[in-house]
Amino acid sequence: MRNKIQAIIQESIQVKKDTLEKNIDVVERAAGVIISSFRNGGKVLLCGNGGSAADSQHIAAEFIGRFQRERKALPAIALTTDTSILTSLANDYSYDIVFSRQVEALGKKGDILIGISTSGKSANVIKAFEAAKKLGLMTVAFVGHDGGPMGKIADMAVIVPSKVTARIQESHIALFHALCEVVEDEFAK
Repeated sequence: MRNKIQAIIQESIQVKKDTLEKNIDVVERAAGVIISSFRNGGKVLLCGNGGSAADSQHIAAEFIGRFQRERKALPAIALTTDTSILTSLANDYSYDIVFSRQVEALGKKGDILIGISTSGKSANVIKAFEAAKKLGLMTVAFVGHDGGPMGKIADMAVIVPSKVTARIQESHIALFHALCEVVEDEFAK
C-alpha cells in the first residue's frame, strides 16, 4: 500500500512539472485577460461536468470571496449551480445546451468563459464556447491529454499532458490556484 501511495503522489508531481513546463505562457496570458476583463467591468463564467463542475464552483467562490488576501469581490459565475436552470434546459431542450443558453443570457463582450473538461470532449462545454464566440467572449479551456475538440476551438487552451483523469484534475486545481493568486495580487494592492 505504501508503495502505491508513493507512486500516485510521484506521478502527480511529475504531471504537474510537465504541465507547468508546457503551459506557463498560456496561464500567464489567461491571467492577463482575466485581470483586464475585471478592470473593464467584465466577469468570468465557468462551466464543466462532474469534478469539473465542482472546480467551476470552487474557482468562482475564490474570485467572489477571496483567495488569500483581502480585496474587492471579483465577478465570477459558475454555470453549474442553478438546478432549476440546468434541469429545465436539459428537460425542455437537451443537456448539450445547459451552458450555452446561460452564456447567451449572461455573457457579454469582454467577459471570459472558462470551460473545464479532462477529456476536452464535453459537448455542452463545446456548445458554450461556440455561444461565447458569437458574443465576443474570450474562451479558455482547461483540458487534458491532447486537448480534444475544446482545445482546438478555445482562444487559449491549458492542456495537462496526461490521460489519467485524477492527475488532470489535480493539475487543473494547482493551475487555478496559481491563476487566482496572481489575479488577486492585482486587486489586493
